[in-house]
Amino acid sequence: MIKHRGFPGRLQGTDFQFVIRRAHKDGATKLTARERFSDRRPADREADRGFLLALWENFGEEPFERGNLDAGRLSWVLGREVVPAEPEAFDPESYEALLRVDANKLRANFPGLID
Repeated sequence: MIKHRGFPGRLQGTDFQFVIRRAHKDGATKLTARERFSDRRPADREADRGFLLALWENFGEEPFERGNLDAGRLSWVLGREVVPAEPEAFDPESYEALLRVDANKLRANFPGLID
Protein backbone atom coordinates (compact mmCIF):
# COMPACT_ATOMS: atom_id res chain seq x y z
CA MET A 1 0.00 0.00 0.00
CA ILE A 2 1.44 3.31 -1.08
CA LYS A 3 1.38 6.09 1.51
CA HIS A 4 0.70 9.51 0.05
CA ARG A 5 3.26 11.65 1.86
CA GLY A 6 2.20 15.24 2.38
CA PHE A 7 -1.50 14.44 2.04
CA PRO A 8 -3.49 15.88 4.99
CA GLY A 9 -4.52 13.22 7.51
CA ARG A 10 -7.86 14.82 8.29
CA LEU A 11 -9.92 17.96 7.85
CA GLN A 12 -8.33 20.53 10.12
CA GLY A 13 -10.19 20.99 13.40
CA THR A 14 -12.41 17.92 12.90
CA ASP A 15 -12.35 14.13 13.15
CA PHE A 16 -13.06 13.66 9.42
CA GLN A 17 -10.28 11.27 8.39
CA PHE A 18 -8.64 11.45 4.94
CA VAL A 19 -5.98 8.70 5.23
CA ILE A 20 -5.40 5.46 7.09
CA ARG A 21 -2.17 4.60 8.90
CA ARG A 22 -1.70 0.99 7.85
CA ALA A 23 -3.17 -1.62 5.52
CA HIS A 24 -5.93 -3.81 6.93
CA LYS A 25 -4.80 -7.40 7.49
CA ASP A 26 -7.85 -8.74 5.59
CA GLY A 27 -7.35 -6.44 2.60
CA ALA A 28 -8.68 -3.09 1.49
CA THR A 29 -12.21 -1.98 2.31
CA LYS A 30 -14.36 -2.09 -0.82
CA LEU A 31 -15.05 1.27 -2.44
CA THR A 32 -18.74 1.82 -3.18
CA ALA A 33 -20.28 5.01 -4.51
CA ARG A 34 -22.45 6.52 -1.77
CA GLU A 35 -25.38 8.77 -2.55
CA ARG A 36 -25.06 12.35 -1.31
CA PHE A 37 -28.38 13.84 -0.28
CA SER A 38 -29.06 17.58 -0.34
CA ASP A 39 -29.83 17.62 3.40
CA ARG A 40 -26.35 16.46 4.47
CA ARG A 41 -24.85 18.28 7.42
CA PRO A 42 -22.69 21.31 6.58
CA ALA A 43 -19.71 19.62 8.28
CA ASP A 44 -20.05 16.62 5.94
CA ARG A 45 -20.16 18.90 2.90
CA GLU A 46 -17.09 20.76 4.18
CA ALA A 47 -15.26 17.44 4.61
CA ASP A 48 -16.01 16.60 0.97
CA ARG A 49 -14.71 20.01 -0.12
CA GLY A 50 -11.54 19.65 1.94
CA PHE A 51 -10.86 16.13 0.70
CA LEU A 52 -11.43 17.05 -2.95
CA LEU A 53 -9.21 20.12 -2.62
CA ALA A 54 -6.44 17.95 -1.14
CA LEU A 55 -6.84 15.45 -4.00
CA TRP A 56 -6.67 18.26 -6.56
CA GLU A 57 -3.63 19.91 -4.95
CA ASN A 58 -1.76 16.59 -4.72
CA PHE A 59 -2.73 14.91 -8.00
CA GLY A 60 -4.62 17.31 -10.29
CA GLU A 61 -6.11 15.33 -13.17
CA GLU A 62 -3.32 12.72 -13.12
CA PRO A 63 -4.18 9.13 -12.16
CA PHE A 64 -3.25 8.14 -8.61
CA GLU A 65 -3.22 4.95 -6.56
CA ARG A 66 -5.83 4.57 -3.85
CA GLY A 67 -3.08 3.65 -1.39
CA ASN A 68 -3.73 4.91 2.13
CA LEU A 69 -6.65 7.19 1.21
CA ASP A 70 -9.66 6.52 3.44
CA ALA A 71 -12.27 4.25 1.80
CA GLY A 72 -15.19 5.97 3.53
CA ARG A 73 -14.17 9.43 2.36
CA LEU A 74 -13.42 8.16 -1.18
CA SER A 75 -16.82 6.46 -1.34
CA TRP A 76 -18.61 9.81 -0.87
CA VAL A 77 -17.00 11.18 -4.05
CA LEU A 78 -16.56 7.96 -6.10
CA GLY A 79 -18.42 7.94 -9.40
CA ARG A 80 -18.83 11.70 -9.38
CA GLU A 81 -15.74 13.84 -8.77
CA VAL A 82 -13.41 10.83 -8.50
CA VAL A 83 -13.61 8.10 -11.13
CA PRO A 84 -11.60 4.98 -11.97
CA ALA A 85 -8.62 5.85 -14.19
CA GLU A 86 -8.92 2.45 -15.90
CA PRO A 87 -12.62 1.45 -15.64
CA GLU A 88 -12.12 -1.98 -17.21
CA ALA A 89 -9.35 -2.91 -14.75
CA PHE A 90 -10.77 -1.20 -11.64
CA ASP A 91 -10.74 -3.34 -8.49
CA PRO A 92 -12.67 -1.58 -5.68
CA GLU A 93 -11.00 -3.85 -3.10
CA SER A 94 -7.39 -3.07 -4.04
CA TYR A 95 -5.01 -0.56 -2.52
CA GLU A 96 -3.40 -0.37 -6.00
CA ALA A 97 -6.63 0.73 -7.76
CA LEU A 98 -6.01 3.72 -10.03
CA LEU A 99 -8.33 6.71 -9.66
CA ARG A 100 -8.43 10.23 -11.06
CA VAL A 101 -10.23 13.49 -10.36
CA ASP A 102 -12.84 14.46 -12.97
CA ALA A 103 -12.18 18.20 -13.16
CA ASN A 104 -15.40 18.99 -15.04
CA LYS A 105 -17.61 17.32 -12.44
CA LEU A 106 -15.55 18.86 -9.65
CA ARG A 107 -16.09 22.35 -11.09
CA ALA A 108 -19.82 21.67 -11.59
CA ASN A 109 -20.45 20.24 -8.11
CA PHE A 110 -18.06 22.47 -6.14
CA PRO A 111 -17.92 25.83 -7.96
CA GLY A 112 -14.87 27.94 -7.20
CA LEU A 113 -12.98 25.16 -5.42
CA ILE A 114 -10.20 24.75 -7.98
CA ASP A 115 -10.41 27.91 -10.09
